[in-house]
Amino acid sequence: MTQINFGTDGWRAVIAKEFTTDNVARVSLAVAEFLNEKNDNSSVVIGHDCRFAGNLFAETVAKVLATKGIRVLLAKSFVSTPMVSLGVVNYNANLGVVITASHNPPSYNGFKLKGNFGGPLLPDDISNVENRIPEINSLDIDSINLKDLESKGILEFVDLEDDYCNHAEKSFDLDSIRNSGLKLAYDSMYGAGKNVINRLLPETLQIHTDDNPGFQNQAPEPIHRNLLEFSKLIKVKGDIDCGLATDGDADRIGLYNSKGEFVDSHHIILLLIHYLVKYKKMSGKVVTAFSCSVKVKQICDFYNLEQETVKIGFKHIAGKMIKENVLLGGEESGGIATAGHIPERDGIWMGLILFEFMAKSGKKLEDLINEVYQIVGPFSFERIDHHIPNDIKNNIVENCKEGKYTSFGKYDVSRTETTDGFKFFFDDDTWLMIRPSGTEPVLRTYAESSSKEKCFDILEEARKALLD
Repeated sequence: MTQINFGTDGWRAVIAKEFTTDNVARVSLAVAEFLNEKNDNSSVVIGHDCRFAGNLFAETVAKVLATKGIRVLLAKSFVSTPMVSLGVVNYNANLGVVITASHNPPSYNGFKLKGNFGGPLLPDDISNVENRIPEINSLDIDSINLKDLESKGILEFVDLEDDYCNHAEKSFDLDSIRNSGLKLAYDSMYGAGKNVINRLLPETLQIHTDDNPGFQNQAPEPIHRNLLEFSKLIKVKGDIDCGLATDGDADRIGLYNSKGEFVDSHHIILLLIHYLVKYKKMSGKVVTAFSCSVKVKQICDFYNLEQETVKIGFKHIAGKMIKENVLLGGEESGGIATAGHIPERDGIWMGLILFEFMAKSGKKLEDLINEVYQIVGPFSFERIDHHIPNDIKNNIVENCKEGKYTSFGKYDVSRTETTDGFKFFFDDDTWLMIRPSGTEPVLRTYAESSSKEKCFDILEEARKALLD
């Protein structure tokens, strides 16, 4: 029996090793039991991204749930995670299921659960489902026919991409972007966002839009080291104003300025707050994950906004968004949500907000970043992931818990925060964070300081202290 655990954002496993139709069926049986105990006549929206065998696994979920009496709304083709979350709200469904491993390497697939509010299912409900997963799959999946289920009216195919594009047309002044003269570029990383930009902003220069479930043998995570081809394209073309990238299921954002320089999620979060508050006159609370920049609190103080820091994992942010008046929720990893949409990370949606900001203001992205710097001052953020065995990773975590690290080279620790991981402050604006991955044998190290060079120096001193 494979032990199935939901990590920071769903269950992830290697395809054909642990991620099999039998194990997907086991999780689906638990979902069915959870829903049938809570509701009469439940309905679920199901979708998959562009990963290998996504359609097979999505159909497996559909067969199990429909057989257990749950009405299934199955996406007609590959979709992004935000499309499924929006679909849950649009169709008034009880739950959403997305077959995706998001930004993980191409050998992985995964199983995400979405609440009826259109965002990540909350931790208590995830635990409830997890605890119900049976030891074996008791259903003969091959004997269940989708056409039979469709003819009985318990299964319906829905166009979630159409619904999403219609929602975007109503929510943005897309004509202002189309007519602005902005030259935009988009790298879908072979992921599920590839059709949407083509539909909404067809003049956009696009790359990596063909069918490639192996993602060119690279994890579809929109960070600079995975986007070097995109960065080079922007530099060589010389006339691109802004480049947008999204991950495998299009819920995370990566961004480039006109020089082909990567703009990290901390800068994106600050730009979004600046636009929504100063230009669009919106207000509300800002909720950010533990690994986010200290500059978020500074811009919130400037605009007199309440700011709260929560554990890493968007489900913690979503829990706040559905209960409180939240303007923006964001993570270091590029997952950001804003008021006026769903309480869900959405890379394309954030890109559209920034494109609209540029079009409406008539300013370059670099100029808008300088506006933010006038409020909080310039800064840099860098992250290095160390792929190390779990025993070494766990030993480092124990050392952190025991307070064994009081300095990293010449950087003396003045205070430590432990909301989710270990954040070592050297002064109010300079820090190092150490956090183990919840899904992989990876130790993540993060640094924020006044310059890129200082960030990398801090990260190198951390590497020596932790691994030499």
